[in-house]
Amino acid sequence: MQKSRHNFKYIFFDFIAAAITWTLFFSFRKLYIEPQKLGYDIPLEFDTKFYAALIIIPVFWLVLHLLSGYYRVAYRKSRLQELGQTLLTTLLGVIIIFFAFILDDWVGQYKHYYLMFLTLFVLQFTITYIPRLIITTITNKRVHARKLLFNTLIIGCHKKAVKLLEEVENQKISSGLKFVGFVYVDEQDEYLLDNLLPNLGYIDDVEQIIADYKIEEIVIAVESREHCKIKNIINKLQGTKVLIKVIPDMYDILIGKVRMSSIFGMPLIEINHNIMPVWQQHAKRLIDVLLSILAILILLPVYIVLSIGVKLSSSGPILYSHYRIGKGKKPFKIYKFRSMFVDAEKNGPALSSKTDSRVTKFGRFMRKTRLDEIPQFFNVLKGDMSIVGPRPERQFFIDQIVENAPHYVHLLSVRPGITSWGQVKYGYAENVTQMIERLKYDIIYIENRSLYIDFKIMIYTVKIIFQGKGM
Repeated sequence: MQKSRHNFKYIFFDFIAAAITWTLFFSFRKLYIEPQKLGYDIPLEFDTKFYAALIIIPVFWLVLHLLSGYYRVAYRKSRLQELGQTLLTTLLGVIIIFFAFILDDWVGQYKHYYLMFLTLFVLQFTITYIPRLIITTITNKRVHARKLLFNTLIIGCHKKAVKLLEEVENQKISSGLKFVGFVYVDEQDEYLLDNLLPNLGYIDDVEQIIADYKIEEIVIAVESREHCKIKNIINKLQGTKVLIKVIPDMYDILIGKVRMSSIFGMPLIEINHNIMPVWQQHAKRLIDVLLSILAILILLPVYIVLSIGVKLSSSGPILYSHYRIGKGKKPFKIYKFRSMFVDAEKNGPALSSKTDSRVTKFGRFMRKTRLDEIPQFFNVLKGDMSIVGPRPERQFFIDQIVENAPHYVHLLSVRPGITSWGQVKYGYAENVTQMIERLKYDIIYIENRSLYIDFKIMIYTVKIIFQGKGM
């Protein structure tokens, strides 16, 4: 709630800034630019078009700031990064407005176009950035003065954790961390932190602890001998909406993992799996929706032909559906053209293979060309899936995978896809061992995802479809 109220300040002043900018710019055009063209002064009148634009233009700016990810982080804003982000967003927005609304203006000289562009840019940037700078500066001062703190949990309970606590508490300028307690990794009779912080429990209970104590940040402060457990700790934190940081050792510093984000803060490694910029995340969703609509319209004859083929190949429904696990461990119903005989899984879930007798002849053709997957464009429109992303699995198989590869849970941080790098690189998995082998490609995709990578995977998927190498 507090974050929402704070973000509202930015949204409110951004809206007001855009409205003031458009009013001033409109007046500039009427009082200076148009008289230069007409040769005489004209009265300043605010017509219906002006009032319509006074709503449309500020809303446009709010949407643009939202897509840039500016409102995603309520606190912890860097004034230098904020300056750069505001400059870039303003430049992009002014270019769009210029070509959409201003380019057809009457002007006395061509240089007036440059003058209008420069005027709009300077007004929009200045009037937007000044309130942002004021709000961010006041917020940062509150953090540094310990008036605004963030509930923080320490994972660890020995020397590094004690040193962390002492260093944070002795800082003259606060980094905003308010330690509410610690959780231990290995159970012992007593811990060094026992007399300094409340013991909130074992690492396996961390999700419930985060919810109960409204934890916003976590610092992993385990000993060197416990470093082998960091991977397991991060796996347990997967899906929690908290900022995760790790105390680095000298090896981490030397290989360049540590990035300085604050002059006064401690050097910590921030665990961030949101590699794809916010604007690309929004663009990815838009591309998913547009391409899915286009695919459904273009492939309509193919849907009809495949429906007939499935019906003639064996008795039973045309579509096959069952529940798989999607983003945030949320189950959803996935749709496919039926490629197996009815009751193929009467003895329980089982993976298919190249020689699987449960697959019909027509089903084998569909699986080779991946055409059995095309009903999933409807899953993409519903928001359960993306065109590109790790392939979703059933809970039955996820439970088996996690026993041997706990890092599988990272795949549940993004929308699953119709196609994936693991699918393109490895193909269908015939057993859990192969699923785990394919997993590494999907993990690499998640850690490097971008629109460029998505387009490459789509191109290779189309190539596989035409070559019939799906199985």
